[in-house]
Amino acid sequence: MTETPAAPRRVRQPETVAPGRVKEVTSVSNPIVKDIRNLALKKHREDSGLFLAEGLKLCIDALEAGWRIRTLLVSRTLLPENDLLQRTAARTVAAGADLIEASDKVLAAISRRDNPQSAIGVFEQQTSRVEALAPAKGGVLVALDRVRDPGNLGTILRTADAAGAAGVVLVGDCVDPFSLEAVRATMGSIFAVPVARCDEAAFLRFRQSFRGQVVGTHMRGTTDFRAPDYAAKPTLLLMGNEQSGLSDALAGACDTLVRIPQSGRADSLNLAVATALMIFEARRGGLTL
Repeated sequence: MTETPAAPRRVRQPETVAPGRVKEVTSVSNPIVKDIRNLALKKHREDSGLFLAEGLKLCIDALEAGWRIRTLLVSRTLLPENDLLQRTAARTVAAGADLIEASDKVLAAISRRDNPQSAIGVFEQQTSRVEALAPAKGGVLVALDRVRDPGNLGTILRTADAAGAAGVVLVGDCVDPFSLEAVRATMGSIFAVPVARCDEAAFLRFRQSFRGQVVGTHMRGTTDFRAPDYAAKPTLLLMGNEQSGLSDALAGACDTLVRIPQSGRADSLNLAVATALMIFEARRGGLTL
């Protein structure tokens, strides 16, 4: 009697990502270039959920942080001689994204710079829910009321990253954090700092459940910004619009209104500078060399 051989055991194969496509584009009139150039416009970023990261460092920072890339444009002139650019290109294709070997003319048209970077990435936007940004004791969460300048926002995100802030909340009609100017100004910190966006009403609801102190800067503030005990509990820092400061509703939601002392003739500080002072003061006890 012969035994019937057992059916071969089926081994589940690990899921793989189909490699992306590799294309060469030399004309600025190419439809692919037109679609990517349109990401300079807020409407197209909102409709597509995509944005541009300019420069090889920013693209690598995004990939290392786990952000999903859709397309990577690389300089076809520099690609053969740049090992890091080659490795990043290979990583992009392996992740299922498209690689475009572009002429310098195409890269300049997209970045709107005469001296373009060696790489430009198209990434999916990522934002957090404000309720998910909960700093620990001694930690800080930064909220910006109607910040309008992309340079200010980028610098604040970079500062929040350096100081280990829990995140940045954009309240009301703020500049788009995924604009090319704002992303440039973050120097890669856009990929490290959680960002939430909400209107004023949603933020005030969040404030009611926030378990910590709420400190805002205001011209009516009578407390030195160094006076609050930031180490005792989580802190929510509220910073106002560049021209008009905090809205009345947000100022009224603060436990403490503070001012940064000044002795010169300037009547105010740049928003990014003032926010940096506030963040590092709030985090002073939690920072070490």
